Amino acid sequence: MYKVKVYVTLRESVLDPQGGAVKRALHTMNYSEVEEVRIGKYMELTLQNTDDVEKRIDEMCSKLLANTVIEDYRYEIEEVVSS
Repeated sequence: MYKVKVYVTLRESVLDPQGGAVKRALHTMNYSEVEEVRIGKYMELTLQNTDDVEKRIDEMCSKLLANTVIEDYRYEIEEVVSS
């Protein structure tokens, strides 16, 4: 079994209005040291053992979990050992 952590973020070239709003709020709260905020998504998937798990995760990300026109994704795969 695999535990997969997927991180989806807007591409650097894409404006992040939500990140901008959070930055302004942090500045209002006197956290002026914050220079930039980018908002993203985090997902955890648990998969049964399968052949070519990386290929399957890439397919899931590019077809559903990320909008590859404006978002980038990365993931970490951890093999879960059952006792």
